[in-house]
Amino acid sequence: MSIFKYGTVAAISLTAMAALQGFSPLPDDAALVRIEASSVIYREPGEFLDRGTPVNGPLLTIEQNAPISIMRNQVTRGEYEACVQDGACLALDTKGDAGLPVVGVNFNDAVTYASWLSAKTGENWRLPTDREWALAAGSRFKDDAYTEVSDPANPSKRWMAIYAAESQAQEAIDPTPMPIGHFGTNEHGLVDLSGNIWEWTTTCYTRHHVTESGQTQVTENCGVRVAEGSHRALMIAFFRDPKAGACSIGIPPANLGIRLVREDKGLLQWLGL
Repeated sequence: MSIFKYGTVAAISLTAMAALQGFSPLPDDAALVRIEASSVIYREPGEFLDRGTPVNGPLLTIEQNAPISIMRNQVTRGEYEACVQDGACLALDTKGDAGLPVVGVNFNDAVTYASWLSAKTGENWRLPTDREWALAAGSRFKDDAYTEVSDPANPSKRWMAIYAAESQAQEAIDPTPMPIGHFGTNEHGLVDLSGNIWEWTTTCYTRHHVTESGQTQVTENCGVRVAEGSHRALMIAFFRDPKAGACSIGIPPANLGIRLVREDKGLLQWLGL
């Protein structure tokens, strides 16, 4: 097993780990990054209404309460196609280079791939929560509060301000999938975060409404999930193409992809791997 450490991060060859169990679904350069400690200024995701007026979610500093083991790279098309060939995952709608990050996957595709990989490797793989993604992203995590505009008499002013800010941020983004490493590495050693591929999380869309009486009503819709990238996006879970009108709020992502967390249990947890 190939292991290297830098700072509080350990990277482990997933291919070598899988090979020990007679299966190698991942390329040799795929790795697992273990983040021991991280903190980030984090805005709660979802929709927040104060007596019917849209407002920004609360801002707080969050810290890890346990190490996070997460894929250094995004899942590639070739890795996903191995799941398709095995009869577990649905085929992609388009063709592409097996060495590039996979795009055009919906939330259900990502969950299915994680389940298949778990069965093949004997480990527990899953999508990260939005908080886990933010902690792993570190300086690459982007606050999605684009404006403080909040006009009870004209809510459209806020929506237009958000749309304009997101549009400006998207102008320089080429949606073409790029080779691994094109968007660089963050301080934790994760590659291509907040590039032109948004990554699914398990976090559901939540609506927080402070009523006229001051009570807070919270509703959750898990048919819509948070995707993270150069901005936070609320995406309908079964859509593969974010440009087909599937974005619930704001500018849709350029692409949808996958990066998984591994649950550390048993021997790997004891070894600190």
